[in-house]
Amino acid sequence: MSKDAIKVLIIGSGPAGYTAAIYAARAGLSPVLYTGGQPGGQLTITNDVENYPGYPDGINGPQMMLDFQKQAERFGTKINYGLATSVDFSGYPLKVLVDDKHEVLAESVIIATGASAKYLGLPSETLYNNKGVSACAVCDGYFYRGKGVAVVGAGDPAAEESTYLAKLCTKVHLIVRRDEMRASKIMQQRVFNTPNIEIHWNTEREEILGDDNGVNGIRVVNNKSGKKRVIAIQGFFLAIGHKPNTDIFRGILDMDETGYIQVMPGSTKTNIPGVFAVGDAADKVYRQAVTAAGTGCMGALDAEKFLVAKELEVA
Repeated sequence: MSKDAIKVLIIGSGPAGYTAAIYAARAGLSPVLYTGGQPGGQLTITNDVENYPGYPDGINGPQMMLDFQKQAERFGTKINYGLATSVDFSGYPLKVLVDDKHEVLAESVIIATGASAKYLGLPSETLYNNKGVSACAVCDGYFYRGKGVAVVGAGDPAAEESTYLAKLCTKVHLIVRRDEMRASKIMQQRVFNTPNIEIHWNTEREEILGDDNGVNGIRVVNNKSGKKRVIAIQGFFLAIGHKPNTDIFRGILDMDETGYIQVMPGSTKTNIPGVFAVGDAADKVYRQAVTAAGTGCMGALDAEKFLVAKELEVA
């Protein structure tokens, strides 16, 4: 093994990456973490986190990620700012290129690159992000109890978000671009059977409206009649899917059709020995901070076992 190789290289931050770093550092593996393009992950654009255990009064998302980082550093994790731009897992040690110029050698790699919610591209999405615009009903639905909201989408995610929000909100407006949904039949039936969900068929979202207090409406247009209208809402939820940040691993790691890294059941192991995937890069079902942190722990433990086995091979 090259003396320059890092024992545990963690690509990406956020709850998964930082938790992996905490466990690896406490195991004496001297992990090195590269933060990625969005240090701290999606929680850095989340104002209030109220569903993570241990914070009875909630916590600001960026502050939470700073706490995670400090804890990882406390045990000796070396944190570098940089983006992994390509990898070579064909030999050993494993090779990762950072910022297209710096090659890093590693005995094991934990991938914690996360996933990004898909947005519509409206300027108002950015303007009202965390002021009424959200891409996660489970994360933020609680803030809209007793209020009216809109959900954009037509697949299973939109159906799930709508029925979840319907339990909390007085009215859910489901904006569907066509005259039918893409969701599975059972999910569609749940939507149809929920009385406070109103489906707006053949409808395009034109603009999110609001003021200094946040979102207060959405302007939509019927794509058949051309008629426009404004729907009064306080929350606007995107449910058009997520894109895992895994492009640099295509053709190297096994993935599903949407780009989520496939791991062996009950573990974080990928098809490449010594490479582990944690958090939203491999999880298309739960996508929560607490589940990401749990898999980060698993990734570090899996990496430790792998390195021990490697040492025994050499001995």
